[in-house]
Order: sequence, then C-alpha cells, then structure tokens
Amino acid sequence: MQKGPDDELMPMIDLANVACGFHGGDPVTMHKTIKLAKKYNVPVGAHPSLPDREGFGRRYIDISPADLYDQLVYQIGALVGMLRAEGMELNHVKTHGYLYRFTQASEEHCEAVIRAIKLFNVPCVQVAGSRQEKMAAKFGVPFIPEFYPDLHYDTAGGLVPLLTSSRVPIDTIKEKVEKLINQDIVLTQENEPVRIGLEGRSFSCCIHSDLPSKSRNGQSIAQSPKLTQAGQTL
Repeated sequence: MQKGPDDELMPMIDLANVACGFHGGDPVTMHKTIKLAKKYNVPVGAHPSLPDREGFGRRYIDISPADLYDQLVYQIGALVGMLRAEGMELNHVKTHGYLYRFTQASEEHCEAVIRAIKLFNVPCVQVAGSRQEKMAAKFGVPFIPEFYPDLHYDTAGGLVPLLTSSRVPIDTIKEKVEKLINQDIVLTQENEPVRIGLEGRSFSCCIHSDLPSKSRNGQSIAQSPKLTQAGQTL
C-alpha cells in the first residue's frame, strides 16, 4: 500500500491517526510520523486494525474477542511507547477499516475494542450512532463522533465499504461538509438524503491518506469557513 503524503497533510489537520503496524506502518514510520505531528503541534491517536497487512485491514479476519483485545492493546501500547519517546501522550483511539463492520455485527468484538481503549483512558473516535458509541457509553469511555466526507453513506446512515464504493468527486467534498453542518444531511451513493446523528454535536472530519485525491480533499475541507466556524476538527 502506498504511503500517504504526510508532509502535505499534517499542516492542514487538527488530529492525526497513526497506523500501529498491523495494516500499515512500522516502528520507523510510526516514529517519523509522530515527530512530524509534534512539529505541527498535532495531537496523535492510535489507529489499530485487524492483522491484515496484505489487505490493508479492510478484509474480514476470523479472530476471537479475547485475541482481538490482546492485539489492540499490543498495537496501542506500541504507539504509546513511541509517543513517550517524543514527550507526547496518546490523544484518542480510532479503529481502522473492517473493524468498524466487525464491531457493528458483533457485540462481543465491540466490547473487546472498547475495553482495550478504556485501558488507555482516552476517547474513542468512530461513526456517530455506531455500536462503538453505544458500548463506549456503557463503559464510560468518552466518544468523539466522526464524519467521512470522502466516503459514501448508506440509507441507514452507515458507511459504504471503501472497496465497493464509487469515488466521491473532489468538487463535492466541501459541499458535503457544509451541507452536514447546515442541515445534518448527507446524500447517499444513490443521491438520497439521510441524517447521520451529528446535529448540534462537535465532530471530527476524516480524510483518508491512502486515497488518490487525499491532498486536494484535505485542502477543500480545510478551506471551508463553515468547518472553522462550527468548531469542528479535521
């Protein structure tokens, strides 16, 4: 998997999600990314995944809840060590790729995720209204809802898998963000309006650094006055 243009994106963003080695990243890359985030005063969160480097963490992997918990603690702990080497602390945890669908489908796996995050005493970042949000509330873990302008939503307000999604046109990215802030409405891949539960809430706005249009997507959103005025993060 091609690495994202971290040098271009880091000055634009408010939070960084750093892969922890199981779908992307390695000790050298993790440390380099953390130092870059430190340069721009960007808080860093862990972005752990299923053990799937070949599929970039976007495929189903058969794993028990107990094993998933261990692998998440391992990944997050590795990033915490790297952060402390630079005098930084972990800001949040956001699971990557197929783990979103896994936790939507399985309460046991979702509980394993939230228990792992709770161990590090940081917020969970994920889709608004997801099972992770409900489980975070149950375990007393702070939750930051997130919007994905470079992905499509389905009619239930969930995310269309990136592997089966059509590409979101660059010239619609900024419009999607502003429509969400103004009306709490997102258009689905079939161009149908759907509410995704972010009305009146602060939220994070995610840009995927492995998409071909990542830099232009980031620039488009960063230049949105609506995003700044609403106090949202990128």
